[in-house]
Amino acid sequence: MNTLQPEPLTKEAFAPFGDVLEVAGDPDKIINQGLCGRYHDRAQIDIVDGKVGISLFNAEPRQFPIALDMMERHPDGSQAFLPMSFDPFVVIVAADADGIPGQPRAFLTAPGQGVNYARGTWHGVLTPLHAPGLFAVVDRIGPGANLQEHWFATPYLIMG
Repeated sequence: MNTLQPEPLTKEAFAPFGDVLEVAGDPDKIINQGLCGRYHDRAQIDIVDGKVGISLFNAEPRQFPIALDMMERHPDGSQAFLPMSFDPFVVIVAADADGIPGQPRAFLTAPGQGVNYARGTWHGVLTPLHAPGLFAVVDRIGPGANLQEHWFATPYLIMG
């Protein structure tokens, strides 16, 4: 079995796969009578043939080691995951290699970080480490198949 060790989620390391959503640095604007910092336009929402929707996902927490036997992608829309708790979660992505996932990479978010997978990015399933595994998800709502899956002949094991 192949193994992966999660690396810290950083904007630079994740850039080929999408956007890291976090409050970092100075806010772009101060709003609400000076009581709120706005970190403006932090993700590229990219969809075709549909509309942008907000859904809620409630995923069961996982424990290390985590088996990665399948990855998926959404060719018609980006997909943003915003945790509704302050707990870290595992993010698994891979570059495309002629229509299948290349070498996967695993990231461990810091509390308060979310991700936006770019349209067509191979990624693992939602993998919270703590309950509740509650996330707001911003993605494409529309007709047609917007899901491709790839099952690995030899699974990967993500170590904690």
